Amino acid sequence: MFSFILKRLASGLVVLITVSALTFFLLYFSSGSIARNIVGDQASAAQVAAKEAELGLDQPLIVRYLSWLTSAATGDFGRSWFTSEPVTQALSSRIPVTMVMVFSAMLFIAVIAALLGVAAAVKRGWVDRVVQVAAIAGDAIPGFVIGIVLVTFLAIQLKLFPATSTIAPDASADAWILSLALPVLALVLNGVTGGAQQIRSAVIKQLERDYVRTLRSRGFGEGEIIFKHVLRSAAPAGLTVLSLQLIGMLGGVVIIESIFALPGIGPLAVSSTSQGDLPVVMGVVMYTVAVVIVVNLVVDLLNGWLNPKVRVS
Repeated sequence: MFSFILKRLASGLVVLITVSALTFFLLYFSSGSIARNIVGDQASAAQVAAKEAELGLDQPLIVRYLSWLTSAATGDFGRSWFTSEPVTQALSSRIPVTMVMVFSAMLFIAVIAALLGVAAAVKRGWVDRVVQVAAIAGDAIPGFVIGIVLVTFLAIQLKLFPATSTIAPDASADAWILSLALPVLALVLNGVTGGAQQIRSAVIKQLERDYVRTLRSRGFGEGEIIFKHVLRSAAPAGLTVLSLQLIGMLGGVVIIESIFALPGIGPLAVSSTSQGDLPVVMGVVMYTVAVVIVVNLVVDLLNGWLNPKVRVS
């Protein structure tokens, strides 16, 4: 197990370096004159050249990347070219908002999807049909549409929740709950039916296995068979789907956070990319890729714990 974790961490490190290099080079070729954007159109050529020297833009691209990589390895991602705020500070003030929202949504999705998926697989009646229709609707309706509808009716018309975020560094727990309730609900409504559909399919396959008939013949109760044996065997497929949904959420929070005016990493990534603020963009990309690597590692470990065949392989 320890060697497996080391191998996965080593491969994750290779992924981090590869993604960082691709992002760094692509931003360089698509950013235009960053120094001119910073100092303004009225600045002289000498002022632009001085700013380029200050930012290290006058150095060869490979030298700049290796310099950034060396600093990033020590946890120093530099400062924003436009605000001079340390990148780690900019991220640390926004990461909690995004992470609390995403992982809260995934927790609700996991529980609700498991219950709906099991019910649809066992009953095979109206519950099954409702889940399948809802899954199709959930795939067809974008998350931002659900977010706009929730804001319009629950926040603006009914005034049950704030239309914009009230989260601040010293905000109370009530402010966090009220500000994140609608974004989390939007993510859950957009993802729960798809997860339920996958769990339903996995549970149906397990119910058709010989070991289920053997357990029934030995007098085991239906509830014990489903929740102690079947659901555990079907869990790896569900975990894989949920991990993919979480990764997708990390990319989709840009729109959700913009709709609800949340101070997360989504708006920061958009504004930094449009400005060509390379240090901030690199920090956001590295943070996101690191989360994806950790999530995949945790899912693999859980699958190994749930499935002895995976453990052996």
